[in-house]
Amino acid sequence: MTATTTKVTLADVHVGDTLPELAYRVTATTIVLGALAARDWRPMHHDYDFAVNRNGTKDIFMNTPNQAAWFERFLTDWSGPTGRLGRMKFRMKGSVFPGDTMVLAGTVEQVDTDETGCGWATVLVRLTVDGELMTDCTARIALPTTDDDNPWTRRGDQWRPVATLGS
Repeated sequence: MTATTTKVTLADVHVGDTLPELAYRVTATTIVLGALAARDWRPMHHDYDFAVNRNGTKDIFMNTPNQAAWFERFLTDWSGPTGRLGRMKFRMKGSVFPGDTMVLAGTVEQVDTDETGCGWATVLVRLTVDGELMTDCTARIALPTTDDDNPWTRRGDQWRPVATLGS
C-alpha cells in the first residue's frame, strides 16, 4: 500500500467498509529504529542477548510507540492528506519480532458527524502475524465532510476528538 493523494470524504465511508491491508516484513532495523525514534533505550528493543537471556523472549521486539506509528501510517495512507487522527487506543496481546510479516487490516465500525460539523470514522485495526492477533486498535479519525472541508483547519471548540472509544 502506498500513501494516497486522494482525499477520502465522510460520504465515501460506510460502516463495514474494509481498508486495504498493509503487509510489512519486520527486520531488526525496523525495531531498533522505532525504539530509537521514541528514545526508548530499554535493551529488549535492541539487544538480542538481553531480550532472550534476561527477558526470556525469542528476540528483540517492537515497542509501543513504534506500533502506534504503524497504526497512524495505516490510517493516514487510507484517509489521504486531510484525514486527522483524533483518538487511538490499542491493546497489545503479543509481540512483533524480526522476521515477522505484520499485517494491518481495518474495518469501519462507525461513521458520524459531531455537533461542530466535524466528520468522524471509527476504525478497528488489527495487527496480525501469521493470522494471530498481536494488537487490536480502535481509532477515531476526522474526515472532510465536503470537498472544501479540511479537519486540519479545526481549532479550539471546533476540534473535539474526545468521544469515547469504548472500554
